[in-house]
Amino acid sequence: MTDTPQVVIDERVKEISPLRRALIRPELGGIIGTVAVFVFFLLLAADSGMFNAQGIMNWSTVSAQFMIIAVGACLLMIAGEFDLSVGSMIGFAGMMVAIFGVTLAVPMWLTILITFAICMAFGALNGFIVVRTGLPSFIVTLATLFILRGFTIFIPQTVERKTIIGGIREAAEGDWLAPFFGGKIGQGLFQWMGDAGIIAVFDRGNRAGQPVVDGIPMLIVWAIALIVFGHILLTRTRFGNWIYAAGGDAQAARYAGVPVDRVKITMFVFTAFCATVFAVCQVMEFGSAGADRGLLKEFEAIIAVVIGGALLTGGYGSVIGAALGALIFGVVQQGLFFANVESSLFRVFLGVILLLAVILNTYIRRIITGER
Repeated sequence: MTDTPQVVIDERVKEISPLRRALIRPELGGIIGTVAVFVFFLLLAADSGMFNAQGIMNWSTVSAQFMIIAVGACLLMIAGEFDLSVGSMIGFAGMMVAIFGVTLAVPMWLTILITFAICMAFGALNGFIVVRTGLPSFIVTLATLFILRGFTIFIPQTVERKTIIGGIREAAEGDWLAPFFGGKIGQGLFQWMGDAGIIAVFDRGNRAGQPVVDGIPMLIVWAIALIVFGHILLTRTRFGNWIYAAGGDAQAARYAGVPVDRVKITMFVFTAFCATVFAVCQVMEFGSAGADRGLLKEFEAIIAVVIGGALLTGGYGSVIGAALGALIFGVVQQGLFFANVESSLFRVFLGVILLLAVILNTYIRRIITGER
């Protein structure tokens, strides 16, 4: 009697249904969380002005702040590393703009380029120390957090005898590069919308006839650009595959020829770049730099990324998911204000959303993949 040959199905070529493919996407928790948050505030604050032109611009701008730093944090976490110095980097970069541009009267375009160079050098140093020593990035960047925050307080006190330096907006007047961080686009479109009655306009004072929203801040433009760049890099390029490989199993990736050290250092540099974009946009908007800027931003970025479905262990995540996590941040923070809810409850809402998103992502992934 002949044994019937058994057909072995190769998992690598096994067909996956569209539903199953959708369920294992890292963005799932972020999508569900975003829908839940919008439904919640539509029911609670629909008539508060939260969803008119001014309200939408309000929470969109706040969300964009989180998105900029979340993109960098997302790519770095997928590569298997953390950067706890992001918040201090924001404060430090803003102070460098003030010191060079106001105190030392360096042209603002050169000030911005110098600031980016210094901060990205710190990012490269973080990455170099991590890959050369094998120390956990948590420890290395925790040290950088204190170093940068110390410099952010020490330098202005030594130079200006104060920890808040103003005059940035005046120093940036007429500069060709500053508008890329502190300007607005689409003013003509919004003026037309105001004239057509699509959005509200001011009805008194010297701003009568001007639309309540007069353009899209460059902060939002930067957020969208970085999300698009990060998503394409991660999903459409060989370097994106290297990022996943470096975070999934660094040793196996090295055996496969992936330049793991270069990938990790590059991601630290990119995280510093994103933090500096945030900082420069912030000081251009406020016109001043303060030594306390950026506090806790590193944790907010990591939370946004985790809400968006990334794993703390690396090798899994999505830029779109991180952007949705950041959107949840902004909508909840501003939505509580519009709904007249005590603002101190913001972190309570955030903690609940974080916990639910992580549980949902973990539970669905286990069901689909059969993990225990």
